[in-house]
Amino acid sequence: MTVESTAPRTPRRSAGTTGAKSTAGKRPTAKKSPSGEPELVQLLTPEGKRVKSAAYDKFVAGITPDELRGLYRDMVLTRRFDAEATSLQRQGELGLWASLLGQEAAQIGSGRALRDDDYVFPTYREHGVAWCRGVDPANLLGMFRGVNNGGWDPNSNNFHLYTIVIGSQTLHATGYAMGVAKDGADSAVIAYFGDGASSQGDVAESFTFSAVYNAPVVFFCQNNQWAISEPTEKQTRVPLYQRAQGYGFPGVRVDGNDVLACLAVTKWALERARSGEGPTLVEAYTYRMGAHTTSDDPTRYRHDDERAAWEAKDPILRLRRFLEASNHADEGFFAELEDESEALGRRVREAVRGMPDPDHFAMFEHAYADGHALVDEERAQFAAYQASFADEEGGN
Repeated sequence: MTVESTAPRTPRRSAGTTGAKSTAGKRPTAKKSPSGEPELVQLLTPEGKRVKSAAYDKFVAGITPDELRGLYRDMVLTRRFDAEATSLQRQGELGLWASLLGQEAAQIGSGRALRDDDYVFPTYREHGVAWCRGVDPANLLGMFRGVNNGGWDPNSNNFHLYTIVIGSQTLHATGYAMGVAKDGADSAVIAYFGDGASSQGDVAESFTFSAVYNAPVVFFCQNNQWAISEPTEKQTRVPLYQRAQGYGFPGVRVDGNDVLACLAVTKWALERARSGEGPTLVEAYTYRMGAHTTSDDPTRYRHDDERAAWEAKDPILRLRRFLEASNHADEGFFAELEDESEALGRRVREAVRGMPDPDHFAMFEHAYADGHALVDEERAQFAAYQASFADEEGGN
């Protein structure tokens, strides 16, 4: 099993800083966790070779070639959708976009570990998890285009609306999980957040309450190593998964670019939750290949060689190598998937450009249950403002 060190690294300087040195690509000495277990759970190496795990093999032991191809398809289509959304934003069709490029394995692996009756609380980058929950990719883009507040019914897919406030969804997930436990259901809850959100007080409070009340919740942290422009080592002195020890529940670090390992570890954590063993923190150690959002320029704080080192660990290429080496997929499969991928991109593009403008006055309708004089005044002022444009057009 391959392991990677979590020892603090030399702080990275912004690109262009005199004397900046990169340590990307260097393989540190393998380390063990306090329990003696390897720090990084990995079932597929970057070269696509299967490695054994006494603890987690059983959770993927029955996986079929068909299911492996399904995981690959999920990642490819999710990446294609993500690329199309980025292009749409650059063309002025979306106001903003948060790309998941590089994090497909973490999201698809964990998303496919879920049962239909489990409930998901995402942030704003879980496009792969949304795909696994059956949310139409086009619906995700309505919020980023500014035509709706989400576009799907959370209860139809057990997938909550995207949460923009950093870390607050972990509180929602904990409360929901406490309710699940009181109802006597055997379903589980999963909350997604990033390494930056792990520094938020809401996350710490969620850990406290979930531990005290033994809530059936899995905290899934996608550690992509950059909270916008801040590297992880500027936020914590210990690996993120070890924080769970202080709250009294287990934490596991998994190779976030290994879809099989993410699937296995998440299944294990969900099984713990359903059996009444309480919360688990899963740290998926991955890398954000692109910008934090389309308003960000990562070249100002990251080195190109760091990204190049992680491109060699690409989650999609890793699984493709395994499929080919195992004779689980042929060129016909990959060619057909490429056609499906392009068709998805076209459909999403057409759907976004065809979205109707929202009713400009809808934002006033549900501010108060019984109406409010101030809202009425604001509505009237907004109506006059809108009418002024018509007057200007008429005058021309």
